[in-house]
Amino acid sequence: MHPSFWDSRYASEPGYVFGTEPNDFLRSVVDRLRPGGRVLCVAEGEGRNAVFLAEHGFHVTALDQSAVGLAKARQLASDRGVSERVGTVVCDLLHHELGHGAWDAVVWIFLHLAPPDRQQLLQRVARALTPDGLLVVECYTPRQVRWNTGGPVQAPELLVELADLQSACPDLETLIGCEQERDVIEGSGHTGRADVVQWLARRPNAAEHRS
Repeated sequence: MHPSFWDSRYASEPGYVFGTEPNDFLRSVVDRLRPGGRVLCVAEGEGRNAVFLAEHGFHVTALDQSAVGLAKARQLASDRGVSERVGTVVCDLLHHELGHGAWDAVVWIFLHLAPPDRQQLLQRVARALTPDGLLVVECYTPRQVRWNTGGPVQAPELLVELADLQSACPDLETLIGCEQERDVIEGSGHTGRADVVQWLARRPNAAEHRS
């Protein structure tokens, strides 16, 4: 969607649209991330996941197309006392340079793109990981259309299955890969029963390739 859509949504709704607490899947795997590492959060919106990671000692860069959302992210980081560990960049994710081998982890939470864009960005994210770096993904699956609890259910082509993620990044090792029905309670934007895919994947290191 156009940045103006998200700017308007983040500005018009009281508080934080998706709450101030981190995504549950991210919370469940945070101890598997490299301590004190550099983490990139894509489509980070109002900053809940970035701030959570900063509170756990990570150095985080949050990318989003919404300047309003990232302003709220900076405010949340300030309120939580972690501003020095959270940087924000307003950008078009599909054209922003992510680097190569630059990030110890990338966090992709409820970012839904058209399949060609999703595949392109996932491939760039995989290259941006350091050896042993982790990719943390949670998205809605096509079965989410039976619920009215969040996600682009009016555009089901944006919803994603585990196989779609894995096929876009064949060089990544799946550590956790599942599709499940669960309660997603994240502010007013995501509230209720939902069908999601969760994927934790690792970029193998050079020694593993040589073996």
